[in-house]
Amino acid sequence: MEMTVYFRGGKRVNADYKGFTIETDQPIFSGGESSAPAPFDLFLASIATCAGIYILSFCQQRNLPTEDIKLIQRTEYDQGKRLIAKIQIEIQLPTNFPEKYHAALIRSADLCAVKRHLFAPPAFDISITTNTKI
Repeated sequence: MEMTVYFRGGKRVNADYKGFTIETDQPIFSGGESSAPAPFDLFLASIATCAGIYILSFCQQRNLPTEDIKLIQRTEYDQGKRLIAKIQIEIQLPTNFPEKYHAALIRSADLCAVKRHLFAPPAFDISITTNTKI
C-alpha cells in the first residue's frame, strides 16, 4: 500500500490514500489555521473509531440496535514524558441493551487492530530519494 503526502501551504499537510484525501493542519497555537484535524488527532480518532467498528460489527451480527450506542474516549497525559499515558474508552449503552453482551462488547473493542499495532509496532525505514520531475 502506498500513501502520498504533500504540503498545502501554512502548516497543512495532506495525504492521498486509497482514493481519499486526508487533510491535516496544526492548531492556531502551533502556527496552523485549525482548518483540519492535526495528525495526532487523527491517530487518536483512529483508535476510537477502530474500537467502534468492532462494536458495531458485533451488534450487527446479532441484530442488536446500535443507534443509541456511543463511545467516549479520554486520554491522560504524562507531562514529564510529554506523551499520553493512558487511553480510556467508555462504551455508553442504552438502558435496554442486554447485559449478557456487556463483557463481549468490551472484548470486541479490545480487538481493535490500531490498538494491537501499538503493542507490536511495525519497523520504520525512512529514506531519501531525489524527485527528478521537479
